[in-house]
Amino acid sequence: MGYAALFSGGKDSSLALWKAQNLGLDVSHLVTVYPNRSDSYMFHKPNLHLVPKLAKSLDTELVKIETPGEKEKELIDLKNELKNLEITGLITGAVASNYQMERIESISAELSLDMFAPVWKMDQSELLEDLLKNGFRSIIVSVSAYGLDEEWLGRTIDEKCIQDLKNLQEKYGINISGEGGEYESLVLEAPNYDYKFKVVEKSKKWDGKRGELLIKKLEKKG
Repeated sequence: MGYAALFSGGKDSSLALWKAQNLGLDVSHLVTVYPNRSDSYMFHKPNLHLVPKLAKSLDTELVKIETPGEKEKELIDLKNELKNLEITGLITGAVASNYQMERIESISAELSLDMFAPVWKMDQSELLEDLLKNGFRSIIVSVSAYGLDEEWLGRTIDEKCIQDLKNLQEKYGINISGEGGEYESLVLEAPNYDYKFKVVEKSKKWDGKRGELLIKKLEKKG
């Protein structure tokens, strides 16, 4: 039996998945939680409709879990679905949220699953640099913090972006990896993808303080 990886298509879950595979773990399932609410206490929300395309490029079976997204109840929905999978462990991309980690640890213990958290407590500058060094191309798909305006939507996380995030950290105290909900990301290129993606249709939603890049269509990058 293999491992299931909690996967949203964002940078943290993508990096955790790749690190697990790079260490030889057999990842048999990707597990994506789809909250029906506009937000979630636990799970990434933007552009989850694209995850099946990413899973196909990763050549890994995708398990989709629908949940109302209510606090704590969404974790019961996750646990109930994991019970049905023939797996030996669970991979999480949790980085700094004790709320997330404690709950994933609890589910893993209840189901007698090994838990692997390769980016937990990782220095967040190092995490962003690790993405670049290993060939990940991520874009910012939502923003919700001082200094992150509409122009950040769709921006590639590159060296200039990382430096700008560090400058905003000094000015406003934001978390440069988005662990405080400052931003969310989508990985378009990764070393474990069979092929890369490009955005071909998109729109922006902006209310003056926060916003989201709505990606309507992805295509394989030639």
